[in-house]
Amino acid sequence: MKMIVAVIKPSKLDAVLDAVTEAGASGLTVTEVRGYGRQKGKTEVYRGAEYEVKLLPKVKLEIAVSDDITDKVVEAIVAAANSNKIGDGKVFVLDLEQALRIRTGERDAAAITG
Repeated sequence: MKMIVAVIKPSKLDAVLDAVTEAGASGLTVTEVRGYGRQKGKTEVYRGAEYEVKLLPKVKLEIAVSDDITDKVVEAIVAAANSNKIGDGKVFVLDLEQALRIRTGERDAAAITG
């Protein structure tokens, strides 16, 4: 099993959700986050005063998947989130040692599917 963690632009969330569902992911967690990287922030004007925003809004997705669909889900995220502009985000794939569905007691692959 793998844990896929993706940080993407908020505007790409709906497209990515559709893509990962079609790729076979049965569930995910979405968190609104802020981040700083190559995009370096931006300058905004509020009530006539300029100020710099260094931490930009992003969306973090956490998706537990079985090994056999990991590549398909990662490719779906990349294709749906890509705008060919700086700040599109990152995808991380981590080993997932154990999963447990609290309600039923199902473990590992049974706990993360349907």
